[in-house]
Amino acid sequence: MPKVTFIAHNGKQHAVEVPAGLSLMRAAIDNNVPGIDGDCGGQCACATCHVFVEAPWSALTGPRTKHEDEMLNFAAELRDSSRLACQITVTDALDGLVVTMPEGQH
Repeated sequence: MPKVTFIAHNGKQHAVEVPAGLSLMRAAIDNNVPGIDGDCGGQCACATCHVFVEAPWSALTGPRTKHEDEMLNFAAELRDSSRLACQITVTDALDGLVVTMPEGQH
């Protein structure tokens, strides 16, 4: 099972094991990771699961969709590495993935 580490803006790390096929948002919600709310239930209709995915991981998570890009316009601290966790499906290739969260999500 892939392991993912969520890092809060204050540096606190939350390492979770995630079944392949689950969204990164669902993994955070199921493991009570603070800072990931997923208010829309993973429908890409809010930005409460905003994370930063840096290289080299960004190449493995794929590009943002147009709709995801539009939702991220409402997110605090928008960066090139910004993603919505609900739009990233965990695969075995993402074992060891590290994502960080913006300060506005705590």
